[in-house]
Amino acid sequence: MMTAETLLPLGLQLTDDGGAVSVWSHNATSIELVVFGDDEQRVPMERGDGDVWMAHSSALRPGTGYGFRVAGENGRFDPSVVLLDPYAKGVVSDGDGGYRSVAVDESFDWGEIPKPRIALQDTIIYETHVKGYSKQNRAIPEELRGTYAGLAHDESIARLKNLGVTSIELLPVQAFRSEQRLLENELANYWGYNTLAFFAPHPAYASESARAEGPSAVLREFKQMVRRLHEAELEVILDVVYNHTAEEGPKGPTLSLRGIDDASYYRQGEDCEYIDTTGVGNTLNTSTPAAAQLVLDSLRYWATELQVDGFRFDLATALGRGEHHEYSREHPLLAAISADPVLSASKLIAEPWDVGVGGWQTGNFPDGWSEWNDKFRNRARSFWLTDIAYARQTGRAPVGIGGFATRLAGSSNTFSAERGPLASVNFISAHDGFTLADLVSYDVKHNEANKEDGADGTDNNLSFNHGVEGPTGDREIQWVRRKAMRNLLATLLLSSGVPMITAGDEFGRSQEGNNNPYCHDSPLTWLPYQRDQWQDDLLAHARRLITLRHENLALRPQKFARADEKVPGSSTMTWFDSLGNTMSEEDWQDGRQRTLQYLATSTPYGEEKVNSVLLVVHGNEIPGVVTLPRLDRINRYEHLWSSADDRPRADPETRTPGDVIGIAPASMSLFRVHRSAGAVES
Repeated sequence: MMTAETLLPLGLQLTDDGGAVSVWSHNATSIELVVFGDDEQRVPMERGDGDVWMAHSSALRPGTGYGFRVAGENGRFDPSVVLLDPYAKGVVSDGDGGYRSVAVDESFDWGEIPKPRIALQDTIIYETHVKGYSKQNRAIPEELRGTYAGLAHDESIARLKNLGVTSIELLPVQAFRSEQRLLENELANYWGYNTLAFFAPHPAYASESARAEGPSAVLREFKQMVRRLHEAELEVILDVVYNHTAEEGPKGPTLSLRGIDDASYYRQGEDCEYIDTTGVGNTLNTSTPAAAQLVLDSLRYWATELQVDGFRFDLATALGRGEHHEYSREHPLLAAISADPVLSASKLIAEPWDVGVGGWQTGNFPDGWSEWNDKFRNRARSFWLTDIAYARQTGRAPVGIGGFATRLAGSSNTFSAERGPLASVNFISAHDGFTLADLVSYDVKHNEANKEDGADGTDNNLSFNHGVEGPTGDREIQWVRRKAMRNLLATLLLSSGVPMITAGDEFGRSQEGNNNPYCHDSPLTWLPYQRDQWQDDLLAHARRLITLRHENLALRPQKFARADEKVPGSSTMTWFDSLGNTMSEEDWQDGRQRTLQYLATSTPYGEEKVNSVLLVVHGNEIPGVVTLPRLDRINRYEHLWSSADDRPRADPETRTPGDVIGIAPASMSLFRVHRSAGAVES
């Protein structure tokens, strides 16, 4: 496997007398560089070392379009088609269904603004969409709504800072196109998981004035967005799609890699049939040096020249498949990313699955990576939703609280001790699936508008409508649904690991029961900016929970604790039942005993103060009582938050060890623990 330095620089390098262009192809027999101007210029390219083809043209300047015509004997070569440079940093439509690479002016003044470099244990990720975030915000000038500039507007930044998140994870912003099937159905790929060019910002997200000026202005607006977010100490994480491309299956369009060297860039069997582990027609073959190099070079470009802070890798298992298409955490590409001095200092987040054989790999990515923890998502949803639905029917939940407690504490049964709790990116919802509000309002998906006859989107939602499918005027159901949302938000924000909030969940945004609205670029998927009172109340809860997470070190351990050993950076955990006694083995599994008191105490580095919190979880719909634990040197519990409150309480209440307190049906409460004189203060 090649490292980032093994191939000659590929793509376009502008010089004082034009530009030098390099492209890799093993199977091509001839390649022409095509330069567009008043007249189309064709320059034969010469094959050099390592199958790198090179040419120079004095006509190449910023704003100039160019591409390749490639001929060959084996593969899907068609020299009549002008192909995109895989390293193109600017892309425009040719007006006839194809695209042109465009030379760009990359100069930009970053103003010595550093990357925020938020510590992983302090990170709270906010997953959002460039267009959807600001498109309906009337406080932003109309010409900037839904653009890079709109996300970087003072109004957007103020909202993000007020919420308290630290890192903005953007759905794909590498240039993409809609699939042919969607275009035929008069729909569009809104999410962007259909990459056209791995180096170019998606032009449609730039303001109209930047698009009119050209790709150099689009690139500049993207950089301005990153700089402004960094000025506000907000990180930028990109959701990147290197597992497949917009060329779809063998009958899809030939746009770039397929026409340059199909056999080398895409996974294929001995019969040249595509091996599709992504479910979209093709899979990038990262076991070949050129494909792996393309990924590495692209990542380094975004991390250095565009200063982004991290990457979430879509269907990351596909990137770790070798020559025989089996996944390995030691795959050379994954190892090269981990070893790269720039990339290893970035946040690396895997979506640890694809749809191929052996595709589910949660917990099995390399050291230094974090992963979307679908096991956390599933247990949190089932504990608060489907378990309660089951209990309504049978009088007893199907399982006890043990599995839920494991997820609260960082999923040590999924991630190794060496990787620790920060390997887990915890989430309740994501762009893909029900929103938080829809989880508590729908039992089944409602995807009719996608025009796929209900075949798209998962049927395993682990949701519960609480008695009525969809919107209802029943106030009791409304209240229970809102409490369920508060429980789910609290589970996310008070658990060990790295929390990820999906944009709009903080105020209960609905997508009308559509759990796969990838093809809707409309108010269905854009964030609303007019809210009801209950939504403002939910937003207040989200802000309060984020603040409490920041204030209490015990909620943010970097390592797993070990019995009878002091582990700096960990939180020791003690588990009590409703009577304040140590949990018994039977209590963990008993579906009737779903009440837990969880005491977490930080083991700080150096001179940091010890911090302790007590989280009370009551996982059934019967009101109950708990006796607060009596422990040496603890003299009071400060009640900070409860999911039973419609709006966060303004004044914390103080309780004493041994106090018996009532707990609302299906609810959570958080206390800060205070110690007596002579003890280490929390």
